[in-house]
Amino acid sequence: MDKEQLHEARTNPDFIKYLEETRVKSIEEENISAMYETLDSMLVLDLDEEKINKLYEQILKTSFANVEKIVNKNEKLKLEDDNLLYVRAFYEHAIEKWSYDNFDGAKELIFVLANIIEDEELEKALNVLIIVLSTKNQLDFFYDVSVDNDKEPSEEKYGYFIMSFKFNTEEFLNDNKQTLENEYKNLKHLLDS
Repeated sequence: MDKEQLHEARTNPDFIKYLEETRVKSIEEENISAMYETLDSMLVLDLDEEKINKLYEQILKTSFANVEKIVNKNEKLKLEDDNLLYVRAFYEHAIEKWSYDNFDGAKELIFVLANIIEDEELEKALNVLIIVLSTKNQLDFFYDVSVDNDKEPSEEKYGYFIMSFKFNTEEFLNDNKQTLENEYKNLKHLLDS
């Protein structure tokens, strides 16, 4: 969207009314797909911050509740349908914690996520983040130094996650195998509940 289209969408009362109705309805129905669609639109249009925050809060509540149900059935999350959005919410929450230098909180969420998903590629990328978080590197520094922004995700489902690095993932994981094992040992209690 260019500036003119953004302005037009922001000032179109019918569209704003539709967006608000969709926001309210998606929260009532706990429809994660509609909630994310609305959130993404509200963010692009830079609309009411309080409503955006409340919607994001509801996305987290809905995601965490549904992830708990899935995990309690001893199932793993595949990166498809609503499960992809639950993983996205979990991941975004971890990245948010990291952005506020809450390294341990971010690492715990990333660790849990790495253990409840059924996707080898994302699991490897999450393990990279666990290692990086153990060094307490700030998110911006890590992003500038280690993330390859020029590389497109191999599949659309990976578009929400940091998947491409300026180093070989396999080598990095191998070189830091001991750190990762220690982190898994220290964090495994999170999976016992």
